[in-house]
Amino acid sequence: MAKSMYLLWGSGSPPCWRLMITLEEKKLQGYKQKLLSFEKEEHKSKEVLEINPRGQLPTFKHGENIINESVGACLYLENQFKSQGNKLIPDSPAEQALMYQRMMEGLFFLEKMEFFVFYDFYAPEGERHDSALKRHKDNLVTELKLWESYLENVAADRYLAGGFSLADVVFFPSIACTFAYGLSPERYPKLAKYYNLLKDRPSIKATWPPKWFQFEQRSESLKEI
Repeated sequence: MAKSMYLLWGSGSPPCWRLMITLEEKKLQGYKQKLLSFEKEEHKSKEVLEINPRGQLPTFKHGENIINESVGACLYLENQFKSQGNKLIPDSPAEQALMYQRMMEGLFFLEKMEFFVFYDFYAPEGERHDSALKRHKDNLVTELKLWESYLENVAADRYLAGGFSLADVVFFPSIACTFAYGLSPERYPKLAKYYNLLKDRPSIKATWPPKWFQFEQRSESLKEI
């Protein structure tokens, strides 16, 4: 079944990584894949645009089915292969509700992190303002503190919604990205503990990005956060 799947991806992209983790968790190794370069703008190539008119990664096909939005693709794979690999949506209504809540909040976390780390990338040179950068920094600090508080209530050796679930699949790549860009584990001990709990999980180790996207001085921009 995996041989009918085709993934175009970019290294260091949390959306790409979450989809690759899901494929590993569902025991769907052996899919066709191609690594593209963001720096060379290969995500805007004809090959990508023919499948994904938005020119974004991941770009994913399963047979004739195309689903490029990463969270949608993760949900699709879990629903199509429920009995294969690890179950990623809990049965308990309470855990399921928490999973969906944290999974969707994980998207906001990534957005706020990227708005700060890649401010110079998103904002044209003539439209950059220190006040805007400070606002993005303050928003990220608030978000990090919120996730620290969430993890206060998570039992030792447990995950965001009890057992390992799609909430972790979506959130972990983003928090790994923040530590790659210099986030202090001493300042955010709960997030660091969560990161260390998951970083050696087989599906995560097998799909670890070969490199992170580097953009000028922003590569270590979270050291003082």
